[in-house]
Amino acid sequence: MRALDRLVASSYGLNIADQIALVAVPIVAATVFGASASTIGLLVACQSMAHLVGSLPFGVLVDRTEPRSAVLASALLSLGGFAAAALAIGAGAILPFAGAIALAGLGIVLYGLASLSMLPRIVAQADLARANAAISLPRSVASLAVPLALGLMLDVTGAAAVFWFAGACALSALILTAPLPKSVSRPQQREALIRRLAKGAGFVLRHPMLLPITFCAVFWNFAFAMLVVLAVPVITQDHGGEATLFAGAMAAFGLASVAGTYVAGRIAGRIAPRLVLMFGPGSSVVAAAMLLALPQGNPGPLLMAAFFVLGFGPSMWLVTQNTVRQLVTPAQMLGRVNAVIQTAIYGTRPLGALAGGAIATAVTPQAGLAVVAALFALSFAVVLASRLTTVADYGALAIAEETA
Repeated sequence: MRALDRLVASSYGLNIADQIALVAVPIVAATVFGASASTIGLLVACQSMAHLVGSLPFGVLVDRTEPRSAVLASALLSLGGFAAAALAIGAGAILPFAGAIALAGLGIVLYGLASLSMLPRIVAQADLARANAAISLPRSVASLAVPLALGLMLDVTGAAAVFWFAGACALSALILTAPLPKSVSRPQQREALIRRLAKGAGFVLRHPMLLPITFCAVFWNFAFAMLVVLAVPVITQDHGGEATLFAGAMAAFGLASVAGTYVAGRIAGRIAPRLVLMFGPGSSVVAAAMLLALPQGNPGPLLMAAFFVLGFGPSMWLVTQNTVRQLVTPAQMLGRVNAVIQTAIYGTRPLGALAGGAIATAVTPQAGLAVVAALFALSFAVVLASRLTTVADYGALAIAEETA
């Protein structure tokens, strides 16, 4: 089995495990532990905060260690976390369950950073875009399939069994990544953590392509977090629909993510990357316009279509911008650069959720939806005003940045 195939297969294991935790934690909290809404929120935060707490230090770790070792460590962390979560459920211990979920989340964060840094070392530059699509597809597939399957699993098995299954997925990732080849790392000077992080952040802020990628992602994720909060009130209060329509909309979003990631891999090298970099945020503006035009009484069909558009273009954009990031960033700095961008993105999500709730309460959910549309438009404007519109070829981009 090729190194890329092993990495992709391990990505399926860890992304399925991550999605299991994402969907199961609030259900298990309510049904097993009898948790209140505020306690459920804290448990979900334990999982999501892993991105904020772990991204920056893990970015430094990935740059300072051999990538294969970081990938193996991530699988071990996740395996330990999911196994501990299953044991905590059996013991009825909610605090250890919270800690175990946080530990598993840290493993997922480390894996994401390590795998992105490892890809340029195990595939040729010409194959990098297709490799990014291949390693992104498992997340999209898991986001679609796991919620559907988990509803059945929780009915026929115990909650602990679900987390043992997640642990088995993490174990499969560990077994698959163990034979990955080691790569030779350049010796680096020992520097303080803050100084190394500052260098990574400075590189992003000074770079004419990484900076607009970051701002585009920040505006888009802020808007999407708002939309998740606003969707049900908009559907039920403003358009007379059923709240369950939101579940269908998210399924359409997941299906579109799978399709968009697959298409991004198929067209890599056939069309100019700049077209995809513009299409992703541009299609989000179209989706927002569709949401603003939802009809009264029967919003379902247009709602599903809007969420499909919202999942398709941005998933293609994600694959393409990952490739741009890898090509324009020095290998010894890739972990920190990815960590800085990831922290900026995930840091906006809780802020976007809070903003969505505040606007819906102070004004109306429909007013919040107008803000969402404006933020999607702003993410598109950032791309249009940047050098991302000049990326005609990955090879030329890499050469240009190398000689700059």
